Amino acid sequence: MSTTTLASPTAANEPDERRRGTDYADLSRRVKAAGLLDRRPGYYITRIAIVGTCFAAGWAAVVLLGESWYQLIVAVFLAAVFTQIGFLGHDAGHGQIFRSARASRVLGLIHGNLAIGLSYGWWVSKHTRHHAHPNDVEKDPDVGTGALVFNKEAAAKRRKGFASWWTRNQAYLFFPLLLLEGLNLHVASIRELVAPGRRNRWLELGLLVLHLAAYITVVLVFMSPWQAVAFIAIQQGLFGLYMGCSFAPNHKGMPSLGPEENADFLRRQVLTSRNIRGGAVVNMVFGGLNYQIEHHLFPSMPQPSLRRAQVLVREFCAERDVSYHETGVVRSFAEALGHLREVGAPLRAAPAA
Repeated sequence: MSTTTLASPTAANEPDERRRGTDYADLSRRVKAAGLLDRRPGYYITRIAIVGTCFAAGWAAVVLLGESWYQLIVAVFLAAVFTQIGFLGHDAGHGQIFRSARASRVLGLIHGNLAIGLSYGWWVSKHTRHHAHPNDVEKDPDVGTGALVFNKEAAAKRRKGFASWWTRNQAYLFFPLLLLEGLNLHVASIRELVAPGRRNRWLELGLLVLHLAAYITVVLVFMSPWQAVAFIAIQQGLFGLYMGCSFAPNHKGMPSLGPEENADFLRRQVLTSRNIRGGAVVNMVFGGLNYQIEHHLFPSMPQPSLRRAQVLVREFCAERDVSYHETGVVRSFAEALGHLREVGAPLRAAPAA
């Protein structure tokens, strides 16, 4: 749990149930009146053009360099570009770019399945559950028990062997593990799509196969075998690291609110989220996810409007005595890693099994 002191949703100084039920509606009216939910086509046309140009330039460099170890520099560049493309797919999935669900899906399939090899449909389904139940260990797929555990109850079940060692040291293993996140996302995408019942299953699979075939063909044709292996390892490893680092500080180490807390929508989203301070560079690097509180309150708000919305949201939370947590980049990771270390503390104190 984060060391930050947070206001309890059931504290005596909270508004009564009737007032709390209208808080989000009151905030929404202020946000709408400020025009912050209006679409920003000019911004997204420019952003898509820039990222698309970088994507094309990266692969053009691969072709022009040929059998050269300078390809590894291109691998680093394309890892960053892949993540920026992922951010655009994220925005499309939330309807930030288009009001039309069809247009959003087409853009998401191009950016997700075709460009970077991730299933857009699977990700939207998973991410929707996260937004509905942020930091709920039973319902949020982003904090469910897996390679990492985020609560002491789950950690207590790992008292033996390798699982115990892993959980005791999970804070130190966090960043190395993210190097495999790109591979994990590719495997999860394919695993979900081969199972029957997924909408647009064959279309998504076809686009994934096309991406994979083009990626492998270009790498193998224009590089020596060892250069190809190094290129893929660096590009996919850093892609996963960057992607994971963009999402990890947003909720990890923040409170988990179960049904017993009886938190309304506004408090559930604000109390479980963490913002990251910074200017234009931080905003670009994190794809706008540094405004996590505002994003969770208004998922369809275009990314460039989040900064302006923060002023309204922070003032509103102060009026309603709702704790609003914002910290710097380094501190945000320190809090997330501190939580992972705290979860594993009982296992480090217990005798080795």
